[in-house]
Amino acid sequence: MARQPYATPEALTAWTGQPAPADAERLLARAGEDIDSALLTAVYAVDEDGDPTEPDVRAALSDATCAQVEYQLAAGDDGTGAGGQWDSVSIGPVSLSGRSSTAAATTGVELAPRAARALRRAGLTPGQVIPW
Repeated sequence: MARQPYATPEALTAWTGQPAPADAERLLARAGEDIDSALLTAVYAVDEDGDPTEPDVRAALSDATCAQVEYQLAAGDDGTGAGGQWDSVSIGPVSLSGRSSTAAATTGVELAPRAARALRRAGLTPGQVIPW
């Protein structure tokens, strides 16, 4: 399966109104992983590669991915999730202090509020388990 990224650097530029950063493709890929984690129980049509087939769902996933990158950039995160975890860090001889009070959602990922809203508006969250 060669799943396509949910959003492109051009979509990120349109979303933020700012030029996409040099590492936009990497940031978008990592943000897409966050979106995937938030959608573990979502049900929507996909093609043989796992890409969404409905235009509204594709648009919502693109918006959510761009919102996630925008949020991470504003928080000083590089897409690793490490940004904002500590209010003070030193390297030698190692010193960490003051964990941030931000908690990850039940999905294990801190989802940007605008990303969560885009997914909710598209009916993708909260997910449902459907018996087969």
